[in-house]
Amino acid sequence: MPLTGKQLIAGKWLDGRADTFRGVDPAKGENLEPEFTCADEFQVTEAVNAASECFTEFANTSPQKRAEFLNTCADEIMALGDELLERVSAETGYPRARAEGERGRTCGQLRMFADWIVKGEYLDARIDTALPDRQPMPRPDLRSFNQALGPVGVFGASNFPLAFSVAGGDTAAAFAAGCPVIVKAHNSHPGTSELVAQALAKAVEKCELPGGVFSLILGSGKRVGAELVKSPGIKAVGFTGSFSGGTALFKLANERPEPIPVFAEMGSINPVVLLPEALKNSAESVAEGFVGSLNMGTGQFCVNPGLVLGVEGEDLDRFISATSDALAKVGAGVMLNKATQQGYQSGGAKLRDQQGVEEVATGEATGDESGFTCQASLLTVSGKDFLANGELQEEVFGPTSLVVKCRDRDELLQATAALQGQLTGTLQCTEAELGSYGDLVELLRQRVGRIVVNGYPTGVEVCHSMMHGGPFPAATDARFTSVGTKAIERFLRPICFQNYPESLLPEALKNDNPLGIARLVNGEKTSDAV
Repeated sequence: MPLTGKQLIAGKWLDGRADTFRGVDPAKGENLEPEFTCADEFQVTEAVNAASECFTEFANTSPQKRAEFLNTCADEIMALGDELLERVSAETGYPRARAEGERGRTCGQLRMFADWIVKGEYLDARIDTALPDRQPMPRPDLRSFNQALGPVGVFGASNFPLAFSVAGGDTAAAFAAGCPVIVKAHNSHPGTSELVAQALAKAVEKCELPGGVFSLILGSGKRVGAELVKSPGIKAVGFTGSFSGGTALFKLANERPEPIPVFAEMGSINPVVLLPEALKNSAESVAEGFVGSLNMGTGQFCVNPGLVLGVEGEDLDRFISATSDALAKVGAGVMLNKATQQGYQSGGAKLRDQQGVEEVATGEATGDESGFTCQASLLTVSGKDFLANGELQEEVFGPTSLVVKCRDRDELLQATAALQGQLTGTLQCTEAELGSYGDLVELLRQRVGRIVVNGYPTGVEVCHSMMHGGPFPAATDARFTSVGTKAIERFLRPICFQNYPESLLPEALKNDNPLGIARLVNGEKTSDAV
């Protein structure tokens, strides 16, 4: 099916009834075909109503049925072949290898959720059998498990056109939970979004599911996105993007007559703490790895290392010198769109204008300004000036990092204590230092979602133990992750059945345990029948 520029609403491809726009090749700054139409408020409502109408049916499908659907989604995405990869590169400037890697991650997490839900762990089934003779009061029969929350609105991310977009982690987790999904595609990659939506639509049809299980709408976040969040049928929102965008959606969701959760991952400056002994032993190799992390994907990752903390002295100077030398050899990179490029330029200019900030290195100039390009940048500031200026913690989305030169260990601890919530915190250290800096580690634990030791924050493994989230302002709810199997918990809610007829209970709670899952029965984990 060729690109149509249309919306997918409850299984039907429809022209949008609002404005139009085109995708743009950021490497050349040129418009791409075709023209895309945008949904109006009535079409948003139509998509949400269709999701609401089929919610009960989809929520009550078996884990095996939803696993089949998730695997079929992955199969259909792979079946798109080179057409998808070429469109990803055309709309993002990413090389083919990056597009292939992200496609693999997207399909891998769909299959991971398929494998996970059939095991039944996500249901957290619990049974406390009746104790009619208990004194002084009898105990009723009580049984609980997790059920689907309701239709979910998902916002595609600009920097991950596959893995955090139409069929990305939020959508995969919601489908796995039994929630229909309405995706608001990101305007930076509308063609990629439509191709993936075509694949999901085929999966819905092949698995004989209602069309309302999945819809794709196009349009501006301020208009179409706001309409989606305000729609009464939406029960949760998944968002990956900017702080301003995430907090705007969070505010809208909390102003509704029925407030709903917005699980927004809003970026971070991801501090890298350089401890003295490790720096003394390997300043140059640490710098080499740091530069690779800083420039990965032209720095357009929410886990990009935008801040470095260390104690001033010869060894920190070695790190800065080695980083500067390496950055001078890095050519200009392509940014995702004009707005991202402009944000990087204005954010960098604001950072350079702050008290005590000095730019010590930039990337290599290429002379090619035909597309949306940028150069990497390294800046320094004293620990004193950093502590005095909260604006130095504002994210500059792109390959810019600020090195904070602390006076001594105490100031390093003060700077760490002053950090806002982050997705990650990295420690370059020896094992002995990790033990002797327990106070610093504890400060990081209270401020980040993931601690990285002798590595770099870029590269988020999709697995059962991953935590991709963190305290505000990195995310709107520090208890949840947007990556890994625990991401399903965002779209579930517990329900308890008291003295419910055994024959009418959900299968997960029946005495004979027809699903064969592990359950907590009278406080003991078992797969046995009751």
